[in-house]
Amino acid sequence: MQWHEVAKGKSWLAKPCFCPAQKCKPTEVQEGTAGIWAVRCFCGTKCRWSFNMQAFQHFLKHLLQQTIMPVEKGPGSSQSKLSGPNPRLTVPLALVTLISAFGSSFQYGYNVSVINSPAPYMQDFYNQTYMNRHGVSMDESFQTLLWSLTVSMYPLGGFFGSLIVGPLVNNCGRKGTLLINNLFSIVAAVLMGTSEIAKTFEVIIVSRVIMGIYAGLASNVVPMFLGEMSPRNLRGAIGVVPQLFITLGILVAQILGLTSILGHAEGWPLLLGLTGIPSALQLLSLPFFPESPRYLLIQKGDEDQARQALQRLRGWDDVDDEIEEMRQEDKSEKEEGHLSVFTLCTFRGLRWQLISIVVMMMGQQLSGVNGVFYYADRIFLSAGVEANNVQYVTVSIGAINVLMTFLAVFIVESLGRRILLLAGFGLCCGSCAVLTLALNLQNTVSWMSYLSIVCVIIYIIGHAIGASPIPFVMITEMFLQSSRPAAFMVGGSVHWLCNFTVGLVFLYMEAGLGAYSFLIFCGICLATMIYIFFIVPETKNKTFMEINRIMAKRNKVEIQTDVEQMMDLQTVPSVKADKPEVLGSDL
Repeated sequence: MQWHEVAKGKSWLAKPCFCPAQKCKPTEVQEGTAGIWAVRCFCGTKCRWSFNMQAFQHFLKHLLQQTIMPVEKGPGSSQSKLSGPNPRLTVPLALVTLISAFGSSFQYGYNVSVINSPAPYMQDFYNQTYMNRHGVSMDESFQTLLWSLTVSMYPLGGFFGSLIVGPLVNNCGRKGTLLINNLFSIVAAVLMGTSEIAKTFEVIIVSRVIMGIYAGLASNVVPMFLGEMSPRNLRGAIGVVPQLFITLGILVAQILGLTSILGHAEGWPLLLGLTGIPSALQLLSLPFFPESPRYLLIQKGDEDQARQALQRLRGWDDVDDEIEEMRQEDKSEKEEGHLSVFTLCTFRGLRWQLISIVVMMMGQQLSGVNGVFYYADRIFLSAGVEANNVQYVTVSIGAINVLMTFLAVFIVESLGRRILLLAGFGLCCGSCAVLTLALNLQNTVSWMSYLSIVCVIIYIIGHAIGASPIPFVMITEMFLQSSRPAAFMVGGSVHWLCNFTVGLVFLYMEAGLGAYSFLIFCGICLATMIYIFFIVPETKNKTFMEINRIMAKRNKVEIQTDVEQMMDLQTVPSVKADKPEVLGSDL
């Protein structure tokens, strides 16, 4: 949705302008670079509108109403009708989004953070269990090894989970894979919750691997599932919801891990075991919601079931346009079949899509987010925060992460994916550079400690609005049905391998480079931002076939006109079906 579509003709935009003619009318409003709005005057020039908070608030409220719950228009509307009269967030779509994100994505974030607070008590349990078995205390190096395994097995399990995404979603469906995946979480939760009673620390390490497999599947299948169910005007907003619940899971784990709640010697088994509750709820509720319509039609060939699923999700019976769009996609992929990872990596027609998701996933994990959280406690201590209160400040940082991701849900459809990616990595890049300076000068300049806190907050904001949520949205949008599972396998594997690598290498990097470690993260953010600026297209409000056509130019491949042409119910242009259109490389 363009800004002028909402603002056009609104009297509240009227305000004296800087044009000598003084004859501007808010009838041709455009997004301006010099001000909030720019309009074309009667004199033929563009004038600048100064900032008006009241008008901007009115505009923003109207924009959110149009984005999240648009008003239905009649049959004569000029708006694209690929998804019915005017796709909106219906109750079934909202519920399946919340259930999928809470039952799966929430636990990804929860298990990232859940062992941080009770770590000393869990290590004491490891040592006490070893002493009961062997009569001597555990060697310090061996205890360090066991704890390192406890932490690192989670991302390693995530890597293994990513490798089985393709076979599961192709054979069991998107919804079926999520239901099967819940069994991993419930089993791991029972094992971790009873580990103290059973006097065994080995099951905690094994359970972390199982939870990693669960998270690897969930982090890929949930965005795929929701992206395929969403209408194109809500695909970005709904695609960010899984990341919102990941940050919410991190925050809940931080809160429950406070020493006053469950972060103590008696409470940590319950803290670990609570992860099974969201899975149990999803296992009971998700079967009542439909499977992905695209999976049903394109992969299963069941048009009746796909139509029923769409009618329930969209809230109306006329879904012929969206069915036709799926048929067009199906025709374009008949000869390809389901692409394997190897075929995807060697297929010229998807070369730049594959490179793009690898770059974005590497940038997401290698941008220093783990390092920033690692340094956060020290930064707060150096700023004068008491040691007992640092845990509460950490919770507040988690709350900022949730709030900014929540904001991304509302602005991704208005600002677009590219803007959020560029802004997110740009903020991360700048904050890492300034943070390096502040950390090195905090012992000589007193106020540098406070500047460090500001840098941490800005970094979290940047990562929350762009670097964290958008790459998974882009995987869904840049690939068609036959190649999407393999693309998620590649993207997810890169995501978890980089996560594992950072956890393994950062402590050594920090020991050798100190605060200068953040200059490396700054360079990675800058390189990712430059790549996105020159290569990654805007995918907002475009169908999967339209995005495929854009990337075909970059890949220098041919697309048949009769396959790529999107049907318009008002005017259907005559096209020679036997004449292929060769798309140039003008990007």
